[in-house]
Amino acid sequence: MTTHKLAVAIQAHGEELTELELRRPTVVEVRAVKALPYKIDQDESVTLDVDVAAKYIAVCAGIPPSSVNQLDLADLNQLAWVVAGFFLKPASPAASETSTT
Repeated sequence: MTTHKLAVAIQAHGEELTELELRRPTVVEVRAVKALPYKIDQDESVTLDVDVAAKYIAVCAGIPPSSVNQLDLADLNQLAWVVAGFFLKPASPAASETSTT
């Protein structure tokens, strides 16, 4: 879970939010979105896909898409990179341990 303090407060679920907590998306959620929040170019540089990242911000923060649209551009950029980071780094060993039966 990652907490991001917003530069500009937004409204979600009838409340003013000054920070968002983002969790890693699940495989089911990734399959539902059907895209990664970034693209890897031919020169192997990583480019954000803002539309897809916005979908993940809504899912991972538990806010409606209309609330994502209220984000300040600086917050949108930072949150999009947080989401991309979930895909670019493995989960901690404790979070990814599974039992084999």
